[in-house]
Amino acid sequence: MSDSDDKQIAEEGSTVNRVVFLGSAAVILLIALWGIIAPDNAADTIGVLVGWVSEGLGWYYILLATMILAFVVFLAVSKYGRVTLGPAKSKPDYGFFSWGCMLFAAGIGIDLMFFSVSEPVTQYLAPPEGAPETLEAAQDAVVWALFHYGITGWAMYALMGMALGYFAFRRGLPLAIRSALYPLIGKRVHGRAGHAVDIAAALGTVFGIATSLGIGVVQLNFGLHFLFGIPQGTAAQIGLIALAVLMATVSAVAGVDKGIKRLSELNVVLALGLMVFILFAGDPVYLLNGLVLNIGDYLSGFSDMTLNTFAYDRPTEWLNSWTLFFWAWWIAWAPFVGLFLARISRGRTIRQFVAATLIIPFLFTAAFLSVFGNSALKLVRDGNAEFGQVAANTPEQGFYTLLAQYPGVTFSAGLATVVGLLFYVTSADSGALVLGNLTSKLPTPTTDAVPWLRVFWSIVIGLLTLAMLIVGGVATLQNATIIMGLPFSVVMVLVMWGLYKALNKEKTSEKQFLAAPPKERVPAGR
Repeated sequence: MSDSDDKQIAEEGSTVNRVVFLGSAAVILLIALWGIIAPDNAADTIGVLVGWVSEGLGWYYILLATMILAFVVFLAVSKYGRVTLGPAKSKPDYGFFSWGCMLFAAGIGIDLMFFSVSEPVTQYLAPPEGAPETLEAAQDAVVWALFHYGITGWAMYALMGMALGYFAFRRGLPLAIRSALYPLIGKRVHGRAGHAVDIAAALGTVFGIATSLGIGVVQLNFGLHFLFGIPQGTAAQIGLIALAVLMATVSAVAGVDKGIKRLSELNVVLALGLMVFILFAGDPVYLLNGLVLNIGDYLSGFSDMTLNTFAYDRPTEWLNSWTLFFWAWWIAWAPFVGLFLARISRGRTIRQFVAATLIIPFLFTAAFLSVFGNSALKLVRDGNAEFGQVAANTPEQGFYTLLAQYPGVTFSAGLATVVGLLFYVTSADSGALVLGNLTSKLPTPTTDAVPWLRVFWSIVIGLLTLAMLIVGGVATLQNATIIMGLPFSVVMVLVMWGLYKALNKEKTSEKQFLAAPPKERVPAGR
């Protein structure tokens, strides 16, 4: 499709980018229909493709994740860390608490609840290396979960967030993925190359969100069955998807301040309440000791874990289910979360932004994973083998089955369902908002896409989630994410290059100006 076909549909101050919108929407709808009409063929094809990616490019995902973390930390501690994501005198748009809540709630979904019990138990019963069900396996179990939800993934969000915030709010370019490539390809970002970048971002984003929502649907379906006896299956899951689409649409149309901000704050408070309940309902001394130990082991073993490709004894199935899936998932979410974080972070310096993005969500995530993970491990190690098999083999049941081991299960399970639904909706609504913006041409970085476009993307996300569940459930969503994250991973390499080039040019120009003799400086107004 040529640039002349990129006509604009004006509506309420924003315009739809027809090339990006039609291109990405067509691909997603075709894949969704393929999954619904020919699920067996779709499952077989996805299985073959994920095998190729895992065997041939697993090292690439692991290396790229490490490079991105090193890059964002370097920018934060270097002279570039003082650069503001906006004009030099700009102030942050949101207070620290609201900003921190949105940082966390947009970047993590209901999957945190899903994996907080199932992953530690699975890593204990079937570790990637070493003997299972040993003291060493128990110590490593939660640490692997922390690694997969830790600062490596959040660094990917930080990269995209600061790059987009810098080019949009400081350089006056559109708040779009293509803008980060301006230092590399110049005005071509407004043509076919830019369209291709934004389409790749939209595809990865939709699959990343669909994976989280698919996990959420399965877990919430079991939660409703646990509480009210609602049958598990496709009918209930369709109802949950429809409910989430409706709630996400209302929130997304309401905008950041009225919808997403309030839901994020409520979500964090309720999730903290649920964690504190389990902490004191169980053995708080044991759990706090476990938290400190887990963080210490994570920090001391990080260098060994981060580049571990298991080259000499490769646990392919384990890598596909865990590290490769998580890194591809973070990459798939990076354009979506990065755009949203940039949207809410105007006025922050790069140093503030990176520090907050890496530290605030990780501290909450570490506490949540450690409390629930160690609670689950204690049950298994105390002899409850049945619970261990449930958590490992039917992970959507693990969280609620753990809650059933404590008093007040009706209250805690009800609260967990509310928290899960809010996690679900905050991911869906911010995803719909960002996808709308990504497929639009907006007059300013703080302008949002027209409401009908956000509604459209809410529906498409729900449809793809349903299709992948029909194809093969959560495992198919995981495999599809590994595949669809690959194209955008190349874009992230270019984003690092473009951001560094722009920052270096800005600092070099500033240094040259300050070093110039007074007589060479041009007075203002001349």
